[in-house]
Amino acid sequence: MQDDPDPVWFVYILHCADSSLYTGVTTDITRRIDEHNRGRGAKYTRGRRPVELVYMETCSDRCEALKREYAIKQMSRTGKDRLVASGSQALMHSQE
Repeated sequence: MQDDPDPVWFVYILHCADSSLYTGVTTDITRRIDEHNRGRGAKYTRGRRPVELVYMETCSDRCEALKREYAIKQMSRTGKDRLVASGSQALMHSQE
């Protein structure tokens, strides 16, 4: 249970061992990725471990995060790959 009444929500994309992509939402990205990699995350990722975080966005609330998750899940694989690439480039520039 979260102590923070207004937690930050994350929408994330994982790259699975079979090269598929999984999209989800959480308030604790580190814990959630650990759950996926221990087989305690989503049923989809249990047989596709290990998983690696390749994209993440922050959202102000659960509703916004779920809407964004749905929008990402509606994208083609090409669209998701572009989103991941654009996020990766932004991360690289912010670390320079």
